[in-house]
Amino acid sequence: MTSATFVNFSSVPQLNFVNSSQLHPHRPLSTTISSSPKLTAVLSFTQSQGFGCKGQECGDFGKTSAVRELSGSLTSAQGHRFAIVVARFNELITKKLLEGALNTFKSYSVREEDIDVVWVPGSFEIGVVAQQLAKLRKYQSVLCIGAVIRGDTSHYDAVVNAATSGVLSAGLNSGTPCIFGVLTCDTLEQAFNRAGGKAGNKGAEAALTAIEMASLFEHHLKPLQ
Repeated sequence: MTSATFVNFSSVPQLNFVNSSQLHPHRPLSTTISSSPKLTAVLSFTQSQGFGCKGQECGDFGKTSAVRELSGSLTSAQGHRFAIVVARFNELITKKLLEGALNTFKSYSVREEDIDVVWVPGSFEIGVVAQQLAKLRKYQSVLCIGAVIRGDTSHYDAVVNAATSGVLSAGLNSGTPCIFGVLTCDTLEQAFNRAGGKAGNKGAEAALTAIEMASLFEHHLKPLQ
């Protein structure tokens, strides 16, 4: 079958055709139409075998009824186990983030005995501990909580980069979802606003992400035994 797109110009001074004998059966045939040095249009023909539509079939061409869409569920997390790695540095902030995460897990039917909380000195140490927990295969998801607040030196950038790459590597190396719940703020006020203040609780939001990812992996992405 052959599909064609036609371009019409009121005046076309020159048509340059490609020799059809030089065409590969699955490569496009191009015709260049020039009316001035600044105006060039291309007329394209596509040759393919067994491709095309007839009548009503053409109207259904763009439909994707056979495509499967996979996603995690947020209806209930009962029976799932979670680990939470919490940085002790900036504890006034991280405790509020942890509280928000625990309340969210409780509201989605996660039992207290199915949650393990592991404290680490700071956000820099989160990644290595998260990876070890994830490799245990005991948890459907590992939630990582911390708070880094910008100071007068470049130490902030080093810690933020380490925390970000550490959590990412933990998930990639273990195959278990590791959720980034580390605040990276310019001021203490911004941090408090995101730990239960006017900007919500980012610990609670991270817990929702952990629940959804746990469901996605459990029901759709679990490796075959």
